[in-house]
Amino acid sequence: MSSPDSTTQESKELRDLYPEIEPYKTGMLKVSEIHSLYYEEVGNPDGKPIIFVHGGPGGGTDPRDRRFFDPKAYRILIYHQRGAGNSLPNACLEENTTWDLVEDLEKLRQHFNVDKWVLFGGSWGSTLSLAYAETHPERVKALVLRGIFCCRRKELLWFYQEGASFMFPDAWDKYLEVIPVGERGDLMSAYYRRLTGNNEEEKLKAATAWSVWEMATSRLYVDPSYIARAADDAKFAVTFARIETHYFVHGAFMEEDEQLIKNADKLNNIPGVIVQGRYDVVCPPRSAWDLHKVWTKAELHWVADAGHSSKEPGIVHQLVTATDKFRDL
Repeated sequence: MSSPDSTTQESKELRDLYPEIEPYKTGMLKVSEIHSLYYEEVGNPDGKPIIFVHGGPGGGTDPRDRRFFDPKAYRILIYHQRGAGNSLPNACLEENTTWDLVEDLEKLRQHFNVDKWVLFGGSWGSTLSLAYAETHPERVKALVLRGIFCCRRKELLWFYQEGASFMFPDAWDKYLEVIPVGERGDLMSAYYRRLTGNNEEEKLKAATAWSVWEMATSRLYVDPSYIARAADDAKFAVTFARIETHYFVHGAFMEEDEQLIKNADKLNNIPGVIVQGRYDVVCPPRSAWDLHKVWTKAELHWVADAGHSSKEPGIVHQLVTATDKFRDL
């Protein structure tokens, strides 16, 4: 089912986030000889398990991310993927692929003693949730996905080479500034070389420019606080940009470009909700539509006055409505 476009103006009463909440437990789980993952448990220890799969890759989480879920109904599981956030070692690219992350989710599921769970992910979080659900469909009760990103070459080129550049030319010029003209034929690779090189000054400049570009384009109305985080938080910018470029120059380590769409028929016994901003330029709506056509059991909700961000009111409304829908599943 695909819903008509909904706008915040049309909605008489928009759902908002649940109140602020602190974890009842935090910890680290060693998932390889190199990597240990940070995790939190929030809400009802005896509730229905739901796991928040963050974006990026490399984006980590924010305390706000705990609030998309009814804390009385859900056992809310939040974690940081390899190299991201509080996980260790920070920004490490070794043993860091999509399929490592898929198996990390299985290790987390077993650690939490969960049989089946709901996955909640946006942007790269939707990519990883899809990859996991297509690999382990028997472990997934439902999926709530936002800003669908299938990591296809055309999606990457649209945002990092040419496409979104026509929508945000002012921000694009700043993204180009750190790369010499002779290297601009493949911007992702040019950034990757700098972010994995030994020149720390060049690395920070590249990380800041890469991260600012993404933050500048994430909302329908540009949010200065998004941009400030990328510009002012060096650790975040380097982690985010290093891990993203590592994944993107390697095609997210997929076996083939259309893998997530091609295998989406494996999801057809799994209920789901797709929430997509109509003016999302980071993860354009084409991918949500392509996924919806194959994953027939999913509802697709277009948000007419939104871009990519999970902070936009219409997207918050649809996401909270979706998690409420699956409380009794």
